[in-house]
Amino acid sequence: MAQVFHNPTPEELRAFTEEMPEARLTEYGNVNVQTTVLSRSAASTYVVDRESSGKTMSRADYETIATLQDAYMAEHDMIVIDGYIGNDTQMRTAARLVMEKRYANIAGMQQKLYFERTDGADPEVQVIYTPGLKAEGYPDDRLIAVDLDDYTTRVLNSDYFGESKKGGLRMWNDIVYNKGGLALHAGLKEIPTANGPKVFMIIGLSGTGKTTTTFTTQNGSKPIQDDFVGLMPGGHAYGTENGCFAKTFGLDPDFEPSIHGAVIKDNAYLENVYQDGDGTVDFFNENYTKNGRAVFEMRDLLSYEDARNVGTVDYLLILNRNENIIPAVAKLSQEQAAAFFMLGETTGTSAGGAAEEGKFLRVPGTNPFFPLPHGLQGNRLLELLETQPIETYLLNTGRVGGKDGDDRSKKLRIPDTSACVLGIAEQSIAWEEDPDFGYQVASSVPGIDDVEKLQPRRLYEAQGRTNEYTGSVEGLKADRVARLQRFTQLSEDIIKAVG
Repeated sequence: MAQVFHNPTPEELRAFTEEMPEARLTEYGNVNVQTTVLSRSAASTYVVDRESSGKTMSRADYETIATLQDAYMAEHDMIVIDGYIGNDTQMRTAARLVMEKRYANIAGMQQKLYFERTDGADPEVQVIYTPGLKAEGYPDDRLIAVDLDDYTTRVLNSDYFGESKKGGLRMWNDIVYNKGGLALHAGLKEIPTANGPKVFMIIGLSGTGKTTTTFTTQNGSKPIQDDFVGLMPGGHAYGTENGCFAKTFGLDPDFEPSIHGAVIKDNAYLENVYQDGDGTVDFFNENYTKNGRAVFEMRDLLSYEDARNVGTVDYLLILNRNENIIPAVAKLSQEQAAAFFMLGETTGTSAGGAAEEGKFLRVPGTNPFFPLPHGLQGNRLLELLETQPIETYLLNTGRVGGKDGDDRSKKLRIPDTSACVLGIAEQSIAWEEDPDFGYQVASSVPGIDDVEKLQPRRLYEAQGRTNEYTGSVEGLKADRVARLQRFTQLSEDIIKAVG
């Protein structure tokens, strides 16, 4: 007879996980699970009976799936995990994960990300998750069905943890929007300065440097939130998770000591991280996937700050992992901020699967989990910036002058980005207007001695590539306007900002 395990302890969840044939112990004593599905399944994600930014399905089709999944759960052992998304009483949301016990690592990972909830009340949002059940007829026989009327997400035939984490946060997007705010795919940090602490919000697609930028230290800065933040009128920011779901590929203790230290603790959960037969971990080996991940609690970091203890947001950073004419840093007007936010330009990484890796992408808000029409995001961001002036900057975390392997190009390293962040915090960057795009570019940044990284035009001119640069400018501006015009809800002022 099937059993239901209600809120087992972390120790019990760890024991359940170690029973999984896909689970192995590492040299650090933590558990590493190899999954079949290696990234989020956007092609299999459907919103039920609503106008949406992605695919939709009918209420009748959803009910068929719900009946199928309920029958499956009646015959399989399940785990129930309760918690909160967020810890501020003004914004926290009671959440629940109902998870097939056979895949207990997902329940153990989610428990680390939820804030503790012991009230026993019914959840406001829930994710019902059965990796062992196929959804025949849907892409890859897999389905993530999002019911925003009931705030229930049903996941079938994926064993990738991200569908649990994002399942709750996707529904939370709708809740925050209905409260007058905007849920942002963003990190949050606080940097001490001579003029007081400064709060930074860092927006970026998974794998483009959001977590790295959030956790890299400047003046003893502290991370507040890794992945999702709610921004409300007046610049107030609210956290969502009590831990992190961090990429591990290329994890270097010299550049990211806090994340590395948390990942190698024995209570962390690893997913698809390479290890050899004796348990030795190699964060630089991509033999299985580049999208190796780890879940750990905030308290396992070297330091962190609670979102309830910080002031309003001072600076908004929009990350753009580019490879051509985007400068290391650019200062934006409010309308430009909303435009670049909506463009969401970046180079895809393994976080989005093989179909996205290495390709030029445009993901509005760099938030592939926003379930409503995307134009609403841009308008709402501009409205929020008008309630509280937040200085906004575009940061390139990729290269200028060409792709990796092109010896004419220059890589923007982690120390370069960190220098830009510190310069913004301390207001030590000298700015001048860019004649091509109208935003402000840096003429000098303390810690960066190569002006060609700050002003790509100079790199192209020095290499005799001026015509290439000019052609890229003209093509990019026209393409951006055309892209923004596709969002019928979007304000004309936002579209004009890139014309």
